[in-house]
Amino acid sequence: MPHADPVHKISIVSRGQAGGYTMNLPTEDRHFYSKSQFLADLAVLMGGYASEKVVFKELTTGASSDLKKATDLARRLVTEYGMSEKIGPITLREKDEMVFLGRELGTTKNYSESLAKLIDTEIKNFLYVAYDTAKKIISQRRKKLNEIAQRLIEKETIERDEFEAIMAAA
Repeated sequence: MPHADPVHKISIVSRGQAGGYTMNLPTEDRHFYSKSQFLADLAVLMGGYASEKVVFKELTTGASSDLKKATDLARRLVTEYGMSEKIGPITLREKDEMVFLGRELGTTKNYSESLAKLIDTEIKNFLYVAYDTAKKIISQRRKKLNEIAQRLIEKETIERDEFEAIMAAA
């Protein structure tokens, strides 16, 4: 994905709750993010889910953490960043926080039920577009996916240089 952070490491070694992971790291410090970066991030997050459907034609709980992150990001695009074309430039979440406890208590809904339905629709649209993008890339680059999977079976972890070499090879 042109606007996504590059792959730093891929591992199939279980760590904590994760059965494996792909770590993407930015190449530079950022304070601002563009919509195209967020859309690329959503497609990356939907990659595991799409891979399971394309390769195994079966879903597992393996992508649940990425689905949660993708849903949270899509919700922020719609309700905080004004990046929904249908809803427009408005912030729709007010957070109730207890700063001294260092945590968020909840959110206050400051909009109508009809707008809530539109928010849900827009979140789903962001997620489905990201899923379709991920599925298309996986289908087009299936041989590379298989090659990466085989390499991971052999050595469990791939670093950025090796990943880029696999992707660059004809």
